[in-house]
This record gives sequence, C-alpha cells and structure tokens, in this order.
Amino acid sequence: MRKADIEEFYRRLHERNPEPKGELDWVNPFTLLVAVVLSAQATDVGVNRATGPLFKAADTPEKMVALGEAKIRDYVKTIGLYRNKAANVFKLSQILIERHGSQVPDDQAALEALPGVGRKTANVVRNIAFGAPTIAVDTHIFRIGNRTGIAPGKTPLEVETRLLKVTPRRYLRHAHHWLILHGRYVCKARKPACPDCVVADLCRFKGKTV
Repeated sequence: MRKADIEEFYRRLHERNPEPKGELDWVNPFTLLVAVVLSAQATDVGVNRATGPLFKAADTPEKMVALGEAKIRDYVKTIGLYRNKAANVFKLSQILIERHGSQVPDDQAALEALPGVGRKTANVVRNIAFGAPTIAVDTHIFRIGNRTGIAPGKTPLEVETRLLKVTPRRYLRHAHHWLILHGRYVCKARKPACPDCVVADLCRFKGKTV
C-alpha cells in the first residue's frame, strides 16, 4: 500500500472512532495485565464475566497472592486453559511484589519475563496502560496487515515491524485498537463486511464481498 493510502487509511479510522478503547474491563495496570493474560484464546466478553468478581476480591498483587491459586482458579474456571492461567496470575503477582515494588513495569523485557506474558501481551499492556506507541499483532491485525496490504508479513513479528515502520507517528498510539476493532467487526475472517468498510477502496484484498 502506498504511503498516501496508508495515511488516508488511518485518517478514516480516526475519523470514525477518534478515541478507540479496548474491550477488556480493568481498573488499574495490574488488573489490565491480569485481564490480558486471561484473554489468550478466550473472548473479551468471557474474560470480563470472570474478572468482574475477581477484581472486586483482588485488584492488587498483594490481594491476588492472598487470595491464593486455588481461589483464583475458582474465579476464572469458565475461561479456557484456566488452570495454567490461574497459576500464571498467582506467580506473576508474586514476582511483581518481589521484583517491581508491586507495580506493573513499563518495560517490554520485564513484562515478557512474567509468567504467561509474551510479546503481544506486553505490547497491549504498555499501549493501554502507559500510552506506549506499540502494536500488538493478534490474529485480527495479522489478517488485516496481509489482507489490506498495509503491512504484509509471514509472521506476527514481521507484521508488527512493518506496521511500526509505515504507521504515521500521530496515529501510532491508537493504531492497535483501530486495527483490532476493524478486524473484529468489519474485516472479519470468513465474511468481511466490505460494503460497510470505510477503507474498502484502499484495500488490496482480491476477495472483497459486495
């Protein structure tokens, strides 16, 4: 996609949704981190249903550790892979207390060193909690990067690197949310809603629906 087209691509997404928000519920950086860890291979709706009661009981690392792994499991048992995720939430809470003064670090390497936290999760947390210009490439963004031609790549890291390179700086903070929401509700995997797409004329996808 040409530079001018990319500029226009983001301008239209910004115009439609100037202040995009993630769909996970959270009250502070710690609960955001926990929610994103729990969201792997799960829906935001399902995660929010579980974390509502969980965060009322434990919204700090200390409270989460005091709750204990078994009780965390009880709160998140409706979420896929809940046993491993509960263990990770308990362990990362301990590490935050022991190594980071109970604070979520705004540091990619430090976040990725936490149990259950990979590059994508760290990018999400840094972007939402700290306003860092990061782009977390999930299945939606990977699809959009390749389908539209804005940032083609064979791996999520390739797409991320390309997006960071071509996205105009003034749009970097919100690019992550615009692309995810666009992929979730418009540029869907099986039935893209091309007639409702504000960037359809810029998109390079050959299988556009009518």
